[in-house]
Amino acid sequence: MTDTVPQPTATTPHVGQSLPRREDAALITGRGTWTDDIAPLGTVHLALVRSPVAHARIGSIDTTAAREATGVVTVLTGADLFDEFVAGIPCGWPVTEDILVPDHRPLARDEVNHVGDAVAVVVATGAAAARDAAELVVVDYEELPAVVDVEAALAPDAPLVHEEFGTNHCYTWPLAVGDVDAALAQADVVVEGRYIQQRVMASPMEPRAVVVTPDAVGGGFTIHTSTQVPHFVRDILAAICGISDTKLRVVAPDVGGGFGAKLNVYAEEALALVLARRLRRPVKWTETRSEHHIATTHGRGQVQYMTVGATRDGKILGMKVRLVADMGAYLQLLTPGIAVFGAFTYCGLYDFGAYDFSCQGVFTNLTPTDAYRGAGRSEAAYAHERVLDDLARALEMDPAELRLRNLHPPFSEPRTVPSGVQYDSGDYEPCMRRALELVDYEGLRAEQRRRREAGETVEIGVGIGNFTESGGLSPSKVAAGVRLQSGGWEAATVRMTTAGRAEVVTGTSPHGQGHETAWAQIVADSLGIDPADVEVFHSDTMIAPFGRDTYGSRSLAVGGSAVYGAAEKVVDKARKIAAHLLEASEDDLQFSGGVFSVAGTSGPSITIQEVAGAASLAADLPEGMEPNLTADHHFDPPNFTWPFGTHIAVVEVDTETGDTRVRRFVAVDDCGRIVNPQIVDGQLHGGIAQGIAQALYEQATFDEAGQPTAATLADYAVPAASDLPGFDLDQRVTLSPTNPLGAKGIGESGAIGSSPAVVNAAIDALAARGVTHLDMPLTPQRVWRALSEGPVRGASIVS
Repeated sequence: MTDTVPQPTATTPHVGQSLPRREDAALITGRGTWTDDIAPLGTVHLALVRSPVAHARIGSIDTTAAREATGVVTVLTGADLFDEFVAGIPCGWPVTEDILVPDHRPLARDEVNHVGDAVAVVVATGAAAARDAAELVVVDYEELPAVVDVEAALAPDAPLVHEEFGTNHCYTWPLAVGDVDAALAQADVVVEGRYIQQRVMASPMEPRAVVVTPDAVGGGFTIHTSTQVPHFVRDILAAICGISDTKLRVVAPDVGGGFGAKLNVYAEEALALVLARRLRRPVKWTETRSEHHIATTHGRGQVQYMTVGATRDGKILGMKVRLVADMGAYLQLLTPGIAVFGAFTYCGLYDFGAYDFSCQGVFTNLTPTDAYRGAGRSEAAYAHERVLDDLARALEMDPAELRLRNLHPPFSEPRTVPSGVQYDSGDYEPCMRRALELVDYEGLRAEQRRRREAGETVEIGVGIGNFTESGGLSPSKVAAGVRLQSGGWEAATVRMTTAGRAEVVTGTSPHGQGHETAWAQIVADSLGIDPADVEVFHSDTMIAPFGRDTYGSRSLAVGGSAVYGAAEKVVDKARKIAAHLLEASEDDLQFSGGVFSVAGTSGPSITIQEVAGAASLAADLPEGMEPNLTADHHFDPPNFTWPFGTHIAVVEVDTETGDTRVRRFVAVDDCGRIVNPQIVDGQLHGGIAQGIAQALYEQATFDEAGQPTAATLADYAVPAASDLPGFDLDQRVTLSPTNPLGAKGIGESGAIGSSPAVVNAAIDALAARGVTHLDMPLTPQRVWRALSEGPVRGASIVS
């Protein structure tokens, strides 16, 4: 990006320009409003009494001492509050008809199933007083055997997380396209690999928080909560607590990071609501960092078995995928669907004939898993890129050449891929070749050979992460057998005021994506006005009653398209009014730069601002025309979007210490039409940082009893900026045919392509020393041990 940003003129499109984010001024000057900043008069605070053991029956709960503590208003258990809830916390994505869904109450009554499972709630006049009193609650736990290993949980004699089910098996979801066994039988080379997606934590700068304020007059409640999904919060809390959704106003103020962990409705939100109803006063809870590690959903958590067969010259014939996915102790909103969602992208960018996928969901006595940036697709890209490198080694072929031989040819209309779904559009080879050019792939290979010949102790490796992802979370209708119950349509309203400015109401709820800036650019271009004259409203269910919120790289492709559609409806109405006022035919009017004029003449013209004023006064409108320039639009796309890219990591591995450093990182992405290049770069920076963090640093670990061994940021390694390289970014544009903007999405791409690129690079550096397999995170100890203990082989060559 250049230092100077081109300034659009009245006729230059604003879409495509790096306009400064209008959201940033308040945030960088400390004028943001976070949920924890909100404290209405009379607010009381919650603290949760959480289980210190992973699995136990609850004997008795003695709250006597806690009730007598200074500042305590009340102390309540699961039994005390059981009747306050109409239902438990729901699973919103039951992927099969026979899935096992455990009852999940906001407070456990009889049994706890993971460390952090809440059993009682303390309400006090201050947050510190509530936490102090919570430590006085005495709970008698009858500890039970726990199971923490997702594969061991399937053994016949494994401890049962939920005894009533008689099994830890939650569901099996299959997908088969073609005869994969026949394809593998025809292959010259078949490789099998086992790869681990470790558990990770979102670790946002702002932990979760909620404030519920009763309305003394109307009988409703205003819920401020740090969430990605205010509309989901409203609808689900209404169902859990037996309150009409018309009585719930949910507001997401500034949100300090979500990363999927705030794509959920949690026990603490339900507890705050029922206690506000019970006490008739504002109730507040703010998560501590240690609570985040045990009570907020984790990401990933899979064991991946990959089998790929190819001809001797590297043509892939078939792929078999077997997943064992860790659900944790309960099913949160999307828990069972995350692994299944990746089913359609394990085939990646590659064109072959037969594909077979199966996923087993399994209960363990650990914190529930759910969405984490790149959910499902990141796991898929990691597996297919790892196994392709293993295949390249088996074929003694350059890994870049193997990939180039198997890419789909260019397509601008939907193309059916091995997993049976239709990708919207793609042009993969130029994207990959551009990345290879930027990184100087041949030069790096030459440097690698020189270092090895010289016997240097610091090895260099190059790793490729090709990927595509199903973004735009859509359509509303069931597709490809996935009972997807999120995503779908999006709503928007655009209206012009009497003064000729524009107001936009969007159903998406940003938490760093830059919607206020990008949506203003879209509307400004449609209406022919300055983006500074466009105000964007969001994240409040009273202002925007309809919406499907923000996740899954859907905001621009679906939400932005809804905004665009509403703006175009406004222009259509304005055209009718302008034609009436100019005494001209609509068909003869041209609209450019915000001005309606009669084509081919130098006659009178009228601006859209003047039309807005006339529409507001309504003194001279066409017969039957309603006043004001305003329009609603719902956009429900016909298919997902499929962003793609090639990420290449260059790493250096110190073979004496195991230290692995990313020296350079190149990413060439195609996210369709780009509204604001600076925002795209920012989204990529954040996503790549998270992907590198999973590859090198982060892992939620537990001992055999289910006790977390990375329960603080002293143990759970989140990288700092100084741990990361600069990123060399480039973009290509392949328009999506599924939406009027041609957009695909970029919010998760960085987290999808980066992890496999880094791990493949590290293994590439060490393969000559006999190490062809490493599991994430590549800590210095893990790498050093692999080097010290002799050859560590990866995928098996079975034919």
